[in-house]
Amino acid sequence: MSLTATADLISSAVGDGTAVLAFNVVTLEHAEGIAEGAERAGTPVLFQFSENTIRFHGGRLAPLVSACAGIAAQSSAPLAIHLDHVTDVALIEEALASAPDLGVTSIMIDAAHLPYADNVDLTRAFADRGHRAGLWVEAELGEIGGKGGAHDFGVRTDPAEAASFTAATGVDGLAVAVGSSHAMTTRDAALDVDLIGRLAAAVPVPLVLHGSSGVPDDQLRLAVAAGIRKVNVGTALNVAYTSALRDSLVTNPTASDPRRALTAARTAIADAVAELCDAVVPRPVANGSTR
Repeated sequence: MSLTATADLISSAVGDGTAVLAFNVVTLEHAEGIAEGAERAGTPVLFQFSENTIRFHGGRLAPLVSACAGIAAQSSAPLAIHLDHVTDVALIEEALASAPDLGVTSIMIDAAHLPYADNVDLTRAFADRGHRAGLWVEAELGEIGGKGGAHDFGVRTDPAEAASFTAATGVDGLAVAVGSSHAMTTRDAALDVDLIGRLAAAVPVPLVLHGSSGVPDDQLRLAVAAGIRKVNVGTALNVAYTSALRDSLVTNPTASDPRRALTAARTAIADAVAELCDAVVPRPVANGSTR
């Protein structure tokens, strides 16, 4: 199957009243595990690259993203590539210039840390350029907690402001603050499902939930039913990866070949992805119901 476009996956989710899960890639094993998990679940997903991950790889965008495009091309699951939480203007410039060649089809312009007017101005300028490059563009209003930013953990996105922001910037998707937080390692976040419904009614573009690793499955399903159309997952995969890696190394303390430990880590990611896909976006079965 060829590499898929984010816009097509989101459009299908909107039409079906479901959501696309977007999983953060940090290493090649992450990408291989995400693809395997999506194949098991029979579910389309996004490979997602944060600015922090790009910095981890020496600031180089192309090598890991290109490898993921190759994985997607050989996968039986529809997979697309998204750049997430990009704040650095130079990296945005690079992404817009290189996206078509790398297989990137969407980007999140993250200016939520700026005052509202500055957020609008920067987001609008890069959204226009992103559209000219053929990208689906996401932005954020009401900074999601967990990153040491300007807003408190309890911040919430205002529906009227979200509608104005979307109209002013022309973005294709909006990340909203509704009770989740980045970097949670426990799944006890309580979402404001009523607010999600009001946001979905007010905002004419798909809503995105960040910090989904800390949200229980039942809450994620309620969020999707209320109008969330893209669900971002990162920390949950890192927890699975590092736990499996740690267990393998403790079990084999004299091992010098990293492949056994990395195989366990990759499998743990595949398991986590498949379980989340099955829990949040059940696929149809023959009689028209879902499993």
